[in-house]
Amino acid sequence: MDSSAVITQISKEEARSPLRGKGDQKSAASQKPRNRGIFHSLFCCVCREDGEALPTHSGAPLLVEENGAVPKPVNNADFIIPVEIDGVVHQVYVLKRPHVDEFLQRMGELFECVLFTASLAKYADPVADLLDKWGAFRARLFRESCVFHRGNYVKDLSRLGRDLRRVLILDNSPASYVFHPDNAVPVASWFDNMSDTELHDLLPFFEQLSRVDDVYSVLRQPRPGS
Repeated sequence: MDSSAVITQISKEEARSPLRGKGDQKSAASQKPRNRGIFHSLFCCVCREDGEALPTHSGAPLLVEENGAVPKPVNNADFIIPVEIDGVVHQVYVLKRPHVDEFLQRMGELFECVLFTASLAKYADPVADLLDKWGAFRARLFRESCVFHRGNYVKDLSRLGRDLRRVLILDNSPASYVFHPDNAVPVASWFDNMSDTELHDLLPFFEQLSRVDDVYSVLRQPRPGS
């Protein structure tokens, strides 16, 4: 989760800068990719026009998560956030993916969690404030922390300052983790299916990953049902 050419969009098909903690509200780079993608992993948003370094390493495995927005109406938004873009206020309607509360709370207990998104901070930061009731995100990284590569914003995990054998990225777009595909746990895009159970179904797998010293020992093995 962009509408009006600023908040990133996803279809149903589909500069190096310092990393910043969640307190930094600095606006993101404005460069536009050829195919702007935003990854509906944890929640979905819509817009309607209305007139630093990561924290000190905790020793826990690092989980990088993405959030995502689609420009179509929803009637049962969980949050509504006003965002000003080019002098125009847009209402951002946030619809949470089923089981996201349970999932995010548990991930915060198991991992050092980082929100890594190609969205702009002015939009993604207030959404994360409302979504993350448990303080699971130790840091938040926005568009300027991505690498613009072949028309896409890529999350370069090597910039996180962590042993990559202890780093995971949860994302629905392979283009976003093209530099580190072996660290990825793919997740299906989500739009509005309130019967979706993917986040709940992933919990046992992440429980397993939290107990290993080398995530490649698990992620490079075929997963049942894949």
